Amino acid sequence: MKKVTPFFFCLLFAIGISFASGQVSPEEKAALVDLYNSTNGPEWNTSWDLEAPANTWKGIEVQDGHVTGITLFMNNLSGVLPESIGNLRHLTTLNLAFNQITGVLPKDIVKLEKLKVLRLEMNRIKGAIPTEVGNCKELEIFSMFNNFLNGPIPESFGELKNLKELNLSSNNLKGIIPSSIGNLSKLEALGLFENMLEGQIPSEIGNLVQLKELVLSNNRLGGEIPAEFGQLASLQILQLQNNRFDSFNALQGMDSKQFLVFDTDDKSLSPKFKEINIDRTRMADTKFEDENENE
Repeated sequence: MKKVTPFFFCLLFAIGISFASGQVSPEEKAALVDLYNSTNGPEWNTSWDLEAPANTWKGIEVQDGHVTGITLFMNNLSGVLPESIGNLRHLTTLNLAFNQITGVLPKDIVKLEKLKVLRLEMNRIKGAIPTEVGNCKELEIFSMFNNFLNGPIPESFGELKNLKELNLSSNNLKGIIPSSIGNLSKLEALGLFENMLEGQIPSEIGNLVQLKELVLSNNRLGGEIPAEFGQLASLQILQLQNNRFDSFNALQGMDSKQFLVFDTDDKSLSPKFKEINIDRTRMADTKFEDENENE
């Protein structure tokens, strides 16, 4: 049996110290540098010193030698997201909201299977949402309101059983609301305001018993409001105005006392609302020009 040399132990010790001090693998560091270069890093509000350890860079979280978080909210990022972002396989948080990011979503973004929070709202991202978004099974928040997304809402969103917030408002999405959304038993907020969605609201929405906010205004939805809306006992914010519904009868049986916000095109529905002060902007009122809004 060969003896283990002191040099070998020193090497292992050095590697351990390196990771403990915030170093990451060359592949992950290269992905971060790609992000920096492709989004005009030198012009960020707070830039990175690429010679310093990655864990000292603004918005970067490192655990056990892996990048687990990127938070660069309102940091003047401009340009496109690099395909290599899919190499950050340990990422749980990606928050690049309120920037000027353009281009399309990288196809490899669906390889981030540990991702829990994806916030890309208030950018200028175009193109379709990848159909394989359902691969990101750990997602709890998917927020991309106020972009230029087009195409349909992928059916695979229904596979994200941990999802609590889905906000795709103020885009150019077309097609129907997938019935698979009704599988999201933990969903608390669904925002699809201001798109070009058509067809009926799927009755499966009635399965979302944890839902507190449902914002579907300013689309082309039609038919009747599903009777299953009566099952949404947790609902506090409901906005359905500016659509093409034939009937609002299903709303008559809902308890008006549960609502904080209730907007429809049926003027005969006028429940008495609770007196509240909403400090944050409602999903349906968030406009792209609010570029100076704070987190």
